[in-house]
Amino acid sequence: METTQIAANYWVSPQLTVADITQAKEQGYTAIVCNRPDGEQAGQPTSDDIRSACEQAGLSFANLPMQGPNYTPAMVQELKDLLAKEDKVLGYCRTGNRSSVLYRATQEA
Repeated sequence: METTQIAANYWVSPQLTVADITQAKEQGYTAIVCNRPDGEQAGQPTSDDIRSACEQAGLSFANLPMQGPNYTPAMVQELKDLLAKEDKVLGYCRTGNRSSVLYRATQEA
């Protein structure tokens, strides 16, 4: 699992697998944010698969799928709220870019 820290309590990553959730828990993450729509690529784990793995690991999960760099005010607010209550948040999409874009939006809102 490859992650990049972009803020004190926020990291981004390319697509996670179900197996990555155990590793995320071991690395101290407390919440996972999915910014990738389901079905974007064949064989990609669904957000429900990742949500289930997070629930089993005791991690919070938010599904905020973005089409390209586009997001809504509700997505920005949900991520802001999550960042305010969680110690170590990991956002993922195909490459990590959309997760970075949404984080930047929380800093501008």
